[in-house]
Amino acid sequence: MIIYTGRQLLGREIEISPLGEDGGPRTHAAVRERPVRDGTFHSAVYPDLCAGLYTVWWDEMRSAGTVTVAGGGVAEFVWPTRDSPPAD
Repeated sequence: MIIYTGRQLLGREIEISPLGEDGGPRTHAAVRERPVRDGTFHSAVYPDLCAGLYTVWWDEMRSAGTVTVAGGGVAEFVWPTRDSPPAD
């Protein structure tokens, strides 16, 4: 899975967890600058996830959203651009 962010999150650790496991184990990855042919973009990458629904965490308690990971594919999530997560 790839979470696309803006430059302002460079270095931030973003946590994810299987949906429904709010208190369960979380996986995290740091936002890195990634060079591409036309410039750079910023993202966190989570390789080798099992298929399923995942919560992307805004902070310790609040969700930034959910994403579906399909077996054998690349899932993508765009980090919200507002100053707080979407209302649940």
